[in-house]
Amino acid sequence: MAPPRKPRWGRRIGIVLALLLLAVIAWGVASYFAVRSGVQSANERLPEKAKVNLTRQDSLILSTPTNILVLGTDHASTASRESANRSDSIMLIRTDPDRHRVWYLSIPRDLRVPIPGYGEAKVNAAMQLGGPALAIRTVESATNEALPVSHVIVADFAQFEDTVNALGGIEVDVPAPIRSNFGCPFDVERCATWPGYRFAKGEQHMNGRRALIYSRVRKNELDPRDSDFTRAERQQQVLQAILRKMTSARTLARLPLIGDELVAPLATDLTTAQLAQIGWVYKRGSAMHCRLGGSAATLPSGESVIVAEGDDKSRVLLAMLGKTAPLPPRPGEGPYGAGCVTGAFPR
Repeated sequence: MAPPRKPRWGRRIGIVLALLLLAVIAWGVASYFAVRSGVQSANERLPEKAKVNLTRQDSLILSTPTNILVLGTDHASTASRESANRSDSIMLIRTDPDRHRVWYLSIPRDLRVPIPGYGEAKVNAAMQLGGPALAIRTVESATNEALPVSHVIVADFAQFEDTVNALGGIEVDVPAPIRSNFGCPFDVERCATWPGYRFAKGEQHMNGRRALIYSRVRKNELDPRDSDFTRAERQQQVLQAILRKMTSARTLARLPLIGDELVAPLATDLTTAQLAQIGWVYKRGSAMHCRLGGSAATLPSGESVIVAEGDDKSRVLLAMLGKTAPLPPRPGEGPYGAGCVTGAFPR
């Protein structure tokens, strides 16, 4: 009688590993095509004129500092077409792979800057006057041409609800308690007694509806200092929270199912491969938050603006370029002071 054959564990392990490898390859291919489908649509939504105004960069984002302009709009929350065309949030993202850092430069929508061909005006008017193409040129001019824009993303907050839900929600660190009756869903009489939307201070999970409301709050009744400036900061918080969730392991595992939904609110020139590179740099780098700023002023026309002063802009730009240490806003500069911080700006 022949002895029993010993189990061939090596062969079995090899088969299991081969099946796992095939599964990973299949997942990767399915994820790529799901995301590529959405990215191609996002590429088509960006006007050709905007693409022409971008500074060409042939090297990889993984190895070269790259400037990406993010323009946030919220068409559904505006009452007129004129205001709908303006950019509610303007943020320049600079990836710096050599220093393993990602810079976020916030540009206040009310900052008075030269708009090429139109003279001095609020920076957010560039989007209304000439679309993303003029916004690109205006931001480059506002940063003294020190940060040429290589890529642009136009994000429509009105469409972010479905994206956030597809991600399973996002985590947002609310800097201070908020109460607002913005967009009261009831009639006028009931709105008078409605307690309003409320957000507690601290990190919290938000679904798509909650994140959309948070990004749209125009006035915090608990803080008289709240303004369009802080509203733009809330919008940028939501954008950054979405980016964090997009690059999480859980989201990567679900890419074949939700890949096309993730870029549905965007219009951009970025390719699928470039978005993947940004995600990699983001995951490996620490974040530094900067902003341009100045002091509040009222023009003879009655328009309220922010006017840059002294060397504030230069010290922010030099820090982003790695030429000086990043410094916070100077004490006493008020809520619009320029500078750089690792967390939230002081109020």
